Amino acid sequence: MDRRRYLATLGAAAALGGCAGRPRDGGADGADGVSPTVTDGDTPTPASGDGVAVEPLATDLSVPWGAASRDGDLYLTERPGRIVRLADGAIEPVVEDVPVAAVGEGGLLGLAFHPEAPYAYTHQTYEPDGGGTANRLVRHDLDDDWAPEPLIEGIPGAHIHDGGRLLVHDDALYVTCGDAATGAHGQDRDVLAGSVLRVTPDGDPHPDNPFDSPVFSYGHRNPQGLTVRDGAVYSTEHGPSVGDEINVLRAGKNYGWPEVTGASDDGRFADPVTSYSPTIAPASAAVYDGPIEAWQGDFFFGTLAGEHLHRVRFDGDEAPGVAAEERLFDGEFGRVRTVFTGPDGHLHLTTSNRDGRGDPVAADDRVLRVVPA
Repeated sequence: MDRRRYLATLGAAAALGGCAGRPRDGGADGADGVSPTVTDGDTPTPASGDGVAVEPLATDLSVPWGAASRDGDLYLTERPGRIVRLADGAIEPVVEDVPVAAVGEGGLLGLAFHPEAPYAYTHQTYEPDGGGTANRLVRHDLDDDWAPEPLIEGIPGAHIHDGGRLLVHDDALYVTCGDAATGAHGQDRDVLAGSVLRVTPDGDPHPDNPFDSPVFSYGHRNPQGLTVRDGAVYSTEHGPSVGDEINVLRAGKNYGWPEVTGASDDGRFADPVTSYSPTIAPASAAVYDGPIEAWQGDFFFGTLAGEHLHRVRFDGDEAPGVAAEERLFDGEFGRVRTVFTGPDGHLHLTTSNRDGRGDPVAADDRVLRVVPA
């Protein structure tokens, strides 16, 4: 897409800022203009878990965040403001210079495709006219060169806790919104921050929502994972120094932040399926249905502070409990953000070592595929 046309369609461009940390030479947020590299995946690396191996699919990416598949191709967002496609052994830019405010944890975040119509959705942090940062939900017309149309703007943003994950499920679009570094937002249903939204494909409040607004659930600190298991929507959420959570999201439920983290005996709040202390920073969510038989139906998420792939086996549906857990690739790839099923059915993960908080190696950031050994 022509950059000038993109900016004119979306509005005033937001400044592309940088994160603190260890950037590559000459670039904010670790981006120095090096082109991504795609590897052929012919030499898998043995993994920590028995019977599985890891294939590198792409390297030299700049903080990959959102991931989604369409027509057999894998698409990724890069947080500084680019959408790329991985297809036929090559990375190719789809949209460059997306006008986002890539500061702190914000920027170009989640990505999802409409299952039938020619639309993609992205979650973006931007600079509104009044200054500061905010978040918005944007729809892109794939038949018009990814032309953008903002659907929801003005979601409170901040240097941290911008949420950003998107999920299309049951003719609805779910959007995670962090509390924008203001804990009180979690208990205020009139503020979209600190909540999970459910909207129609056109961005309107879903007709079955509980509060006559886009809000589906509230009391959230910084949810960054969304997936569906047995028809229910699950999320993963960052706690402060304690109380990372896996939640089953129910319409109208209050998940407690900032009043409580983890489980409580207060009937006002919905308890998580499980929680983690000290924090491991779960940053995604996926349910496995690939060729590794031992993993069928298991729940996976990447961890940023924990620097591993986390596997959970549940023992129920309506009120699930945790039957077993496993840490995979512990410390092998650094910060792991997005875990998802690729178009080939295999589990994929992206690293996030160039986000200002990691310790990157030369190949970072990477897309990795987990396959049977």
